[in-house]
Amino acid sequence: MLMMDVETAPRRAAPDDVLIAIDQVSKTYVSASGAAVHALSRISLDIKPGEFVCVVGPSGCGKSTLLRLLAGLDGYSEGRLLLDGEKVAGPSRKVGVVFQAANLLPWMTVRDNVGLPLRVGGKHAPAGDRIERLLTVTGLGDFGDKFPYELSGGMQQRAGICRALARDPEILLMDEPFGALDALTRERLNLELQRIWQENRKTILLITHSISEAIFLADRVVVMSARPGRILADLHVPIPRPRTFDDIVLHPDYARLAKEVRGLLNAQEHGHD
Repeated sequence: MLMMDVETAPRRAAPDDVLIAIDQVSKTYVSASGAAVHALSRISLDIKPGEFVCVVGPSGCGKSTLLRLLAGLDGYSEGRLLLDGEKVAGPSRKVGVVFQAANLLPWMTVRDNVGLPLRVGGKHAPAGDRIERLLTVTGLGDFGDKFPYELSGGMQQRAGICRALARDPEILLMDEPFGALDALTRERLNLELQRIWQENRKTILLITHSISEAIFLADRVVVMSARPGRILADLHVPIPRPRTFDDIVLHPDYARLAKEVRGLLNAQEHGHD
């Protein structure tokens, strides 16, 4: 049974300009052995429209759990989750999700995979032009008729991003979308994602294990503790855009932020030895 919106602490009043409001949210689930697992503990975080927020933390700290809660794919045990002032009670058209694997359907072309969300859940706005535009923006304009097995891993992940944007959601949730890619492909897709975000200004929450990726992409880097996940720090990234990997490592704030995030994460590891 899913439990939602259980009050255990005074509620914060979310400001009018907040799109995602996470207020004292906790998550406990029962493992296969029957033991209670406390995944998240009193998470509070506000995200404004158009912000790009990256979340980093140790493995198993609840980062992906938090993303699933926001996507409406799982229930939370305590607290309150609001998207644009409405309680999260299930998947929403306002939200697109990109998972760790592209999960493209192998019997469908890239174009049909990207358009799949528009064929599910009733009628939607005319899609043809939008799909072609998304394919072009992500460098897949010449690959719409290809099948997933004909694409590299990086190209498949681009198609996954296209699919998540097909319904023109307000919010894009990304769960380590580039984690399985080689370093060079990952950098290229970071640059591409930055460009897409600057063109569309979607509100993005991205989960990553990479400190450099988080600082490169984000307006804010949120650092989580080991399980049960709590927010240790919410760091503003004052580095101007557009960013390149060559330039960003020379910026004084890059070194400062990387050192601070790494210190917080290392302290977590040493505290659980």
